[in-house]
Amino acid sequence: MNQKKKNIFITIGLTVFVVGLFVLLWYSAQPEPPTAEVTALSLCLKEKGVVMYGTYWCPHCQNQKKEFGSAFENITYVECTEREKECIDAGVQGYPTWTFPDGTQLAGQQELYVLAKKAGCPF
Repeated sequence: MNQKKKNIFITIGLTVFVVGLFVLLWYSAQPEPPTAEVTALSLCLKEKGVVMYGTYWCPHCQNQKKEFGSAFENITYVECTEREKECIDAGVQGYPTWTFPDGTQLAGQQELYVLAKKAGCPF
């Protein structure tokens, strides 16, 4: 095999590898669909008036959102980079911060069962 054919073969092989790697990374980054239990929790938190304050750049906020998957759309969420005054007025000092109707807060990423217990939601 001459050098030109080897270069073409190597280029095609690398291209297939890079495309495959990209597809694998994209697929693994997709959130898993939430379970019925997680969806029910998200709806209960909304109904109870629980609010999550966070920012788009916060890795703990991103992890918390991933725990809910697409059910996060049910969560009342305040993006503090866009609504800074609202976050300051709520006394948010770190991200994420969960606030409850009784005025209490939980700071940091929380386990879902902790949020459920604090809000009085089944989980």
